[in-house]
Amino acid sequence: MSDRAVRISQPGGPEVLTIESVEVGDPGPGEIRIRHAACGLNYIDIYHRSGVYPLPLPTGLGMEGAGLIEAVGEGVTHLKVGDRAAYASQPIGAYATARVMPAKCVVKLPDFLSFEQGASMMLKGMTVQYLLQRTLPQGGLQAGDHVLFHAAAGGVGLIACQWAKALGLRLIGTAGSDAKCQLALDHGAEFAINYSTENFADRVKEITGGQGVKVVYDSVGASTWEGSLASLRPFGLMVSFGNASGVVPPISLKALSASGLYLTRPSLFVHLSSLEATQDISGALFQAVERGAVKIEVEQRYPFDEVQRAHRELEARTTTGSGVLLV
Repeated sequence: MSDRAVRISQPGGPEVLTIESVEVGDPGPGEIRIRHAACGLNYIDIYHRSGVYPLPLPTGLGMEGAGLIEAVGEGVTHLKVGDRAAYASQPIGAYATARVMPAKCVVKLPDFLSFEQGASMMLKGMTVQYLLQRTLPQGGLQAGDHVLFHAAAGGVGLIACQWAKALGLRLIGTAGSDAKCQLALDHGAEFAINYSTENFADRVKEITGGQGVKVVYDSVGASTWEGSLASLRPFGLMVSFGNASGVVPPISLKALSASGLYLTRPSLFVHLSSLEATQDISGALFQAVERGAVKIEVEQRYPFDEVQRAHRELEARTTTGSGVLLV
């Protein structure tokens, strides 16, 4: 019996998502075949579907999943048939009942995590790990430091709120409604700003006694860019890692010079370029969850056949926390 996968043949809205029959085949050297129990939903999937991040077409979608290892190719030693496994990785194609993919991207899923948790936490949780522990301002971050984290009630944001608190950081979160702000506070943010009703840069300066924060982690993009720069203290670090409100327009480097600011545009998948790096980052995430510093809550569950509805709700930014497609 053939498997099924979500495909697109042109960029567009949720209506371009189709489910097709596919032949998965056997893994080659350095590859595995995984049968998914759940597939993660992430905002980057919207960028891929809509053409913000152009892809060769036709293509699959999805970058995160969890399930059982069905077959192992030559040279793969860290996984075996029957292992519970999870991943967040390229190549794209996680929205599928099963797939063949590079083994270096896939790690064993600890028994204390469900498939749904695994499918919903890998991309978001490993993103938070590389942000809070590897993408650091001059002099690093110490307990008691303020950081600004946009979209704090989203899947990445709720993990960041918890992990920052465990590290002793004073996270200032932003969100688009009072209810979402309360959710961020409930998950460990020390302050939450509704950026639809408040000037968040002014509020950040008020919270920090006029100093500003050492680092801003910004996945919103165009609409928060100027305010994010204004929220930084001298020699602060601007970390732009997403474009939920649109791509940041071209900037003049002079915009950074007045306060000696640093700017970076990191990517999770550069960090996951080797098996060793993937094991290190995922291991840190699993340890944070096991010791209770981070709790993974799956807030939205969609049947595989309802992928269009999942994208509509994700793109409308009416969701909170993490969501999965159930296979």
